[in-house]
Amino acid sequence: MKIQDRIHELLHKNRYTIPLLQGLGIIALVTLISVISVHYLIGDTLTDYAEANPELAYTRQTEEIPPGEADSAAEEQAQFTVPADEVKPSEPENGSAAGELTEGVSIDDAAGEATDSSDGSAVPDYNRSVMVHFYDPDPGTDSDIDSTGRKTLEPGFYYEPLSASMRDYITGISYPADASSATSDDVNIITGTPQVSYDDLRYVGLLYKDFNGLTQAGELICNCRIAQDMVEIFHELYISDYRIDSIYLVDNYGGDDTASMCADNTSCFNYRVVDGSTSLSKHAYGLAIDINPFYNPYIVFGAGEGGSDYISPPGSEIYADRSASFAYKIDDSDLCYRLFISHGFKWGGDWNSCKDYQHFQKTF
Repeated sequence: MKIQDRIHELLHKNRYTIPLLQGLGIIALVTLISVISVHYLIGDTLTDYAEANPELAYTRQTEEIPPGEADSAAEEQAQFTVPADEVKPSEPENGSAAGELTEGVSIDDAAGEATDSSDGSAVPDYNRSVMVHFYDPDPGTDSDIDSTGRKTLEPGFYYEPLSASMRDYITGISYPADASSATSDDVNIITGTPQVSYDDLRYVGLLYKDFNGLTQAGELICNCRIAQDMVEIFHELYISDYRIDSIYLVDNYGGDDTASMCADNTSCFNYRVVDGSTSLSKHAYGLAIDINPFYNPYIVFGAGEGGSDYISPPGSEIYADRSASFAYKIDDSDLCYRLFISHGFKWGGDWNSCKDYQHFQKTF
C-alpha cells in the first residue's frame, strides 16, 4: 500500500483526531497569551506601584489628627436616617427641660448676632438657648469677667477663670455649698469640701452643630489642666460638622447626672461619686466629659436586676448593642474618639469590667 493511501486510511478511521488536536492547541495558545498578559500588564504594574508608594501600600493611618482635617466618620454620622419609632431621650424628671427657663435666670432666647472676639475676628452666627447662661465671646460686654484671664483659640471658642456670677450659680448644685473656702489640698471627698477649688476650674465657651445641623452656643466647666484640650477638640468637631445634641452645664438639671444623661446632654464638671459607688468620679475633678450620653450608655456587666447588665441612662438600652449601626455612636473609628485619644484622654469604651461609651477622661 502506498504511503498516501495509508495516511488517507488512518485519517478516515480517526476523523475526530485532527479537530481535537487543533482545539487543544488553540486552548494552550490562548492560555499562554493570557498568562503573559497578566504578568506584564498587571503583576509588574502593581509591584512597581507598591514600591513607589509604600506609605499607601504597606501602612495605615495613625491616630494623630492634622489640624482642620474633616473625618469621614463625621460625614457618615450625618447620613444616618433615624427610624421614626426609635427611642429618643426623654425630658429630665428633675431640673428644667431643654428650652425651659430655669429659676432665677433671665436671658434672651433669640438667635445671637455675630459678635467680635478679643482678637477682632468675627464670631460665626449661633443660636443661644435659655439653657446657656454665661456664653459671651466678647469679654468687654461682661464687667464681671477678668478679660486678662481669657484665652481664645478661635472666634467663639475660649476659656477663662470662673467669674463671681458663675461661682454663685454652681455653688450648692454641681459644687458643694459648704466649699467656698476649699483648696486643692482638701481631702474629705465625700462629706466635706472638695479636692478642687474654684481656682482649679475654667469656664469654656464654645460652638457646636446640633442634630439638625444648626450652630449652637454651648458651655461647660472643666479643670484648668484640660481647658486648652477642650477648646481645641470642640473647635475641630465644629468645623468637621460633628453633631452633638446639647452642651449645657449639669446645673441646669439640678446637678443630677442621670437627668442630664436622659436629656442626652454633654457635660463635664460635677462634684459627685461614681454611679453606684462611694468613689469620687473624675467628673468631680473636672477631668472627664460625657459626649451624647443617651446614644453611648454606661454599662456594668451583671450588675442589674436578676444578674442582667446595668445600663444607664434608663431608656438607652437599645444602644447597648455596639455591633448595631446607628447615628451618634462613638467607637474607635469615630472622629470624637480619635480627637480625644490624640489629646491623651482615655475612653470608657475600652474598659473591661464595665463600658462607659460616652466617657473620656484624662489623668495626670
